[in-house]
Amino acid sequence: MKRNICFLLINLIVFSSFTFGKIDKAEYYKALSSGSEATIDLMIQKLEIDSETPMNRAYKGTLLMKKAGFIKVASGKVKLFKKGAGLLEDEIKKNTENAEFRFLRLSVQEHAPGILKYNKNFDEDKAAVIKAYPKLDPTLKSVISTYAGSSKIIKLSDLNK
Repeated sequence: MKRNICFLLINLIVFSSFTFGKIDKAEYYKALSSGSEATIDLMIQKLEIDSETPMNRAYKGTLLMKKAGFIKVASGKVKLFKKGAGLLEDEIKKNTENAEFRFLRLSVQEHAPGILKYNKNFDEDKAAVIKAYPKLDPTLKSVISTYAGSSKIIKLSDLNK
């Protein structure tokens, strides 16, 4: 009971500080990399109350796939992961040149359990990210270069060609 009240109060405080409109990339990527289910839930809620855009749907899809890792029951885990993957894949199909969406998929694929078979686009996503990297905004470039520092798929040397 105390936990629910605390969670509700945190939501109220956090949402009262949100401004409606465009999602802040740095805030989104901080939530995505946090490893905290509560932080991921808060960002999903923010995306749900914000306007429907391709970026918000791709962000929400990626967060749902990440959140699936916190689910205890295997069937629920797979269902949530597939829901998120569907959102992200739809946006990639509609926006094939969007390197950020490709980066999101690449990062999920690299960490998704093999049993999910969500690992078929490494090469094309890596190529799209590398090609677009010089033209990306500084925040996204920073996120990608930080990720490349520990990735087995995309390396810092790939980005500095």
